[in-house]
Order: sequence, then structure tokens, then C-alpha cells
Amino acid sequence: MISLADLQQRIERGALSPDTAIGQSLEAIGAQDKTIGAFVRTDANARAQSSGPLRGIAVGIKDIIDTADFPTEMGAQIYRGNRPRADAPVVMALKRAGATIVGKTTTTAFAANDPTATLNPHNHGHTPGGSSAGSAAAVGAGMIPLALGTQTGGSVIRPASFCGVAAIKPSYRLLPTVGVKCFSWTLDTVGLFGAGVRDVAAGLSAMTHRPELLVPASVAAPRIGVVTQAFADAPEASGAAALQKASRAAEKAGALVRELAMPEIVAEAWRIHPIVQEFEAHQSLAWEYGQNYDAMPPLLRGRLDESKSGTPAEYDAAMDVTLRARRALAAIFDEVDVLLTLSAPGAAPAGLASTGDPRYNRLWTLMGVPCVNVPALVAEGGLPVGVTVIAKFGADAQALAAASFVEEALKRQ
Repeated sequence: MISLADLQQRIERGALSPDTAIGQSLEAIGAQDKTIGAFVRTDANARAQSSGPLRGIAVGIKDIIDTADFPTEMGAQIYRGNRPRADAPVVMALKRAGATIVGKTTTTAFAANDPTATLNPHNHGHTPGGSSAGSAAAVGAGMIPLALGTQTGGSVIRPASFCGVAAIKPSYRLLPTVGVKCFSWTLDTVGLFGAGVRDVAAGLSAMTHRPELLVPASVAAPRIGVVTQAFADAPEASGAAALQKASRAAEKAGALVRELAMPEIVAEAWRIHPIVQEFEAHQSLAWEYGQNYDAMPPLLRGRLDESKSGTPAEYDAAMDVTLRARRALAAIFDEVDVLLTLSAPGAAPAGLASTGDPRYNRLWTLMGVPCVNVPALVAEGGLPVGVTVIAKFGADAQALAAASFVEEALKRQ
């Protein structure tokens, strides 16, 4: 994989020109993407900008995020050829930081659950996950050092786990979602994929002008609460092994590690996530579902068919649970610095019929807290499995630092 932080250092000291760095990514895309299928559009003539902390950094943009230079088709027939007039704010943030947008990456239709044809870069017989399939696969295959995705259930963290890359789903609204196709305004969050934790930290820092997000050279050992999410059922063997390996590595490196049980209200929030998501989806996709029903992707159309009886009263009750669960979760961070939990049930499923199960991600998306995927082990078939480091709302710097601590601890295993 291509390390963004390493590229920055080489460019800064004059060992690599920004144009050469962009050219290397374009060469990698040309060599690999006919097989992987991570991009829907690329610019073979892309050139580096002359200034900014991300000059020389090639970036892929998930194809539900508006771009003026590329169509934004949302993985859906309904939007074939759709050309926005303007870049979404997150795209402009990248450009202002000096990044070069080299293409649009594949997404499941409307970032829901109808799979793409993108292959897992580590084992082509398996899914890369979704909905941010192309972004995770492009970084995992070593084509680009940075990519944008989005998460409403588990669409950043899960594909990152499956593709063996670092990723951050930041605190809710740290990155604006204006110009991003809405599925659920309470849940939708823009996230980043990179080779390692320091890479996504550097990307997020540059986009937001927040130097405090950069991981310091030395990270203090954190207090870690391990959360197995028993309310979400048991993981597969590889998922359980990844969590155990990461916990032991962190403890061996000096972290204080203990298992934590979540309050019942938090478990209840996990159960009501679909109520919030589907109620809002019916409003966000009202035109597509109402006026283009037959052209809707079949799995999403069926999902909306099944949930159309949801009522405002049920939604209001679910939002009340959400608010109470957020308060309960905030209190837990008085006891620990971060939580450590599963990124996925296990390794990526075989075939492309499913993008995997988001059951270990959806609670944290609803809670709005920052989540960082850290690759933890390689399972049978060369398939990566990650773990998630979570901090309290707004403590994205703490989440990144602790994730880097876990990442380094795992490297020493």
C-alpha cells in the first residue's frame, strides 16, 4: 500500500516530486483496476498541485459525493450521466489542501446494499465490503494513498476491515455532508481510508485545518475498555481472534485493558438503529422510490418496501432512545479513554452477493462517535480482519492516537 505520510515526507525533503507521486498512482490504477474494478471514472491526465500539505496525493472519491469534474452516478441507473455543477465541500477541502482527485470510486447503489462488482484486493473471490467498496479496495490494492467514503451503518469501517486498511469514521459532522447523496441525515458520515492510522490522521488534519489530529511521535498508553457487543450476537472465529489479539497486544504494550459491558439503553440503541435509518431513507429517497420505482436497485427497493409502514411515533421513540444512549455512553468515557471492539463479524464473505454484515458498526454510527479501523490479523485465504478503536464524541484526536498505539502494538506481535 502507499503511505500518505511517507509520500508527504519524501515530497517535503525533495526526494519525490508531486507529479511523480501522482504518476505512480495513475500507473498503479492502470495496472490493477481492470481486475479489481475499484473506479467508475479516472482522469489519466491528472496533475499535481504546486502547494498544500496534500500536494502529490492522489485521492479517490466515493461516487455518491458530488464532483464537478466527474459524473456522480451513485451506483444507480437512475443517475446515469448525472453531472453536478459543483464539488461537494469535502472535495473542495481536499483540493484546497493540495490533493489531486484522480477518480470516482465504486459504491453500492445509493450507498445501500446492492453490491458492486468490485473485488477484494487480497482475495478476488471475496467481497471488499460496502457501501464504500471502491475506496477501500483502491487503497488496499496500493493504487492510491487516500480515499473518501461514507458510513450510515458500517460502510467505512467494515470495508476497511475486509480490505486491510486503516480508516476513520469521524465524529458526526466533523466533515460536512452537503453535496453527498443523503440516506439518513442523522447517520450519514464522511470518512477516510488510508494505508495506516497516521495516514488517515494526516488526511483528516489537512482537510479540516486541525493540526491536533496528527498523531504525535510518542503516544501514551491508553485505558482501553473492550466491548464484545454481545447484544449483536457472537462473531465468527476470525473476528473474535482479531479482537483478542489486539487486546493482548495493547496490554503487553502497557495499556490498561479491561472488558466493559454496555448499559441496557446502549444495547437498545443498537436495536433501534434500523428504525431511524429506514424512516429517514424513505424521505431522502422519496423521489427515486416514488417516481422511479422500477429502476430502483432491487435489494434497496425491497428494503424500502418492507419498511414503508414505519410511523413518526416509532421514529420519535427511537430518537429518544438515541439521545439517552448517547448520554449513557458519554459517561462510560469517564472510566476509559477509548473502547476497542469488532470491525466486522469476521473476514470478508465469499462471493459478491453480499457486502457483509454491519451489525458491529451501526451502534457507533448512531452514537456519532469517532471510530478508527486498525488491521489486526490475516485470516485463512489471505483475508484481513480489523478492530475498531472508539473515543467519545469530538475526541477524534484521542481516537487516532489510541488507534496508532494499538497499530504499533500489533506490529510488535
